[in-house]
Amino acid sequence: MKKQRFTKQTEIKAPVEVVFAWHEQPGAVDKLTPPWERVEVLERPESLKPGTRVVFKVFTGPISKLWVAEHTEFDPPREFADTQITGPFAYWHHRHRFEPTPIGTTLMIDDIEYAVPGGWIGELFGGGFVRAKLKKMFDYRHQVVKNSLEK
Repeated sequence: MKKQRFTKQTEIKAPVEVVFAWHEQPGAVDKLTPPWERVEVLERPESLKPGTRVVFKVFTGPISKLWVAEHTEFDPPREFADTQITGPFAYWHHRHRFEPTPIGTTLMIDDIEYAVPGGWIGELFGGGFVRAKLKKMFDYRHQVVKNSLEK
């Protein structure tokens, strides 16, 4: 299984504690879900601490798949991470990092290691689609946080 990496980073004009806390608020996962994605949040985590899970039903055309992600790391206000237990990817590990800058802003970084299903054939036929979808999704997610905190 060949793993790929996707990283998105954005500077947010807010302290690291505030940006981290935004992700802990109830409903944050709903706010971060782009409106064009056919996704149902079936189970919301009560926190971001290890062992908590978020469960989605994701749709690709008429086909739906259950996506269960479990939080595996929690180091406030610096980072938290989740790993796919079941879902559309052959592998998925998502690290959310928050780095303070010398000027009091936060560098918000989403770092994802993933593998598409189907090995090299899946990568050949679906890799570009997945990369484009991740870019569009995380551009949206970062803009939501930025707009919310930089009023």
